[in-house]
Amino acid sequence: MYMKELLRKPLFNEYGDCEVVNRRMINGNTTNLNDFNNMKYTWVSDWYRQAMNNFWIPEEINLGQDVKDYRQLSPAEKSAYDKTLSFLIFLDSIQTANLPNIGDYITANEVNLCLTIQAFQEAVHSQSYSYMLDSICSPQERNDILYQWKNDERLLNRNKFIGDLYNDFMEHKDGEHLMKTLMANYILEGIYFYSGFMFFYNLGRMGKMSGSVQEIRYINRDENTHLWLFRNMILELQKEEPELFSDIHIKEYKAMLRHGVEEEIRWGSYVIGNDIEGLTMQMVRDYIKYLGNLRSNSLGFGILYEGYEKEPASMEWVSMYSNANLIKTDFFEARSSAYAKSSALVDDL
Repeated sequence: MYMKELLRKPLFNEYGDCEVVNRRMINGNTTNLNDFNNMKYTWVSDWYRQAMNNFWIPEEINLGQDVKDYRQLSPAEKSAYDKTLSFLIFLDSIQTANLPNIGDYITANEVNLCLTIQAFQEAVHSQSYSYMLDSICSPQERNDILYQWKNDERLLNRNKFIGDLYNDFMEHKDGEHLMKTLMANYILEGIYFYSGFMFFYNLGRMGKMSGSVQEIRYINRDENTHLWLFRNMILELQKEEPELFSDIHIKEYKAMLRHGVEEEIRWGSYVIGNDIEGLTMQMVRDYIKYLGNLRSNSLGFGILYEGYEKEPASMEWVSMYSNANLIKTDFFEARSSAYAKSSALVDDL
């Protein structure tokens, strides 16, 4: 196995290499100088512009109708809403805390700029969830939702899959554990959130919780840029560190992706099942397997599940609802000029 130790980059490095051609994703000799005019990884420029154009403020979305709708949700819808928020809150918080740990070992300064922006966006997501809870719930309900992950065994186990991989990297600073952490990020951003996203978009289809749905659209749009970032980091490492992509390693990464898909399907069965109007467990299962294939193919690993290569016709509405720029709200009508330049990132990764 490839257990090459990672070198933590120095903060100030007067002997750093200034030659762009010598820059590396890991174990490079970086000066930490941020120079937007000389990038080795030229895709960063497009990523940076997209991420900056995506800026949004949670409180500018009106949740007045959601306050009324929340009390009218069916018991199954309210339970799913609460559990989904609890999950999203916890893992976005973990993301905010973990990204600097990854950045400490990424020696491509332009990529570290992206990780810094992602950490900021994850903090905005946490703020948006707090705003949703504070607007919609009583203080007791809010605290119950925030800490469901500690008391709900299924939610705790789901979070542990990602959290344990992050902790492993804290204990073992080598290339193999870094790759597992990057894969965990990729799974989180590209698979793990999607039963929650589709639940919110389904509420939107039913004319419910429109403000919450708009918050989730913006979060989903940000997560797509994060998915793009981690995919590109992994693809660059394939070129620079081929030892991390032996047949044995790729088999392990595909197993991680499958585990993520299976966890997401189990979670969907638990929080959605067949009790939510407009969704069935078959729809959830088909869509998550399709996403698993999409994510695996994007890394060059091939498909995971035969027969799930195309987006299920029953779930085509998810793509429409996830486009933050297609559906008008009071927020857009008030701030249309500020957001006109921000195009939606198509989820084709």
